[in-house]
Amino acid sequence: MADIDIHHPHQLSMAGARDAVQQVADKLIERFGVDCRWQGDVLGFSRAGVDGTISLQPGEVQVRAQLGFLFAAMQGPIESEIRRVLGKHFG
Repeated sequence: MADIDIHHPHQLSMAGARDAVQQVADKLIERFGVDCRWQGDVLGFSRAGVDGTISLQPGEVQVRAQLGFLFAAMQGPIESEIRRVLGKHFG
């Protein structure tokens, strides 16, 4: 198993940050068939080989994920893509 833990600052309101995370979640659902669910200010996501959360806090978003065996080999490119998407949605 490989772990991802990324902290990214943002200047959005909590409502704006939640909308941005929902846009990301909608893409994950569409492209990868990921199951997503909100619990407070935390979006949980999962599919075979990946389990994680996107947590919202004032001024910061945190992405945590556990990658299964097959995805662990692609940890670097996955982290790079997460950082790119966070930069796009959260500046």
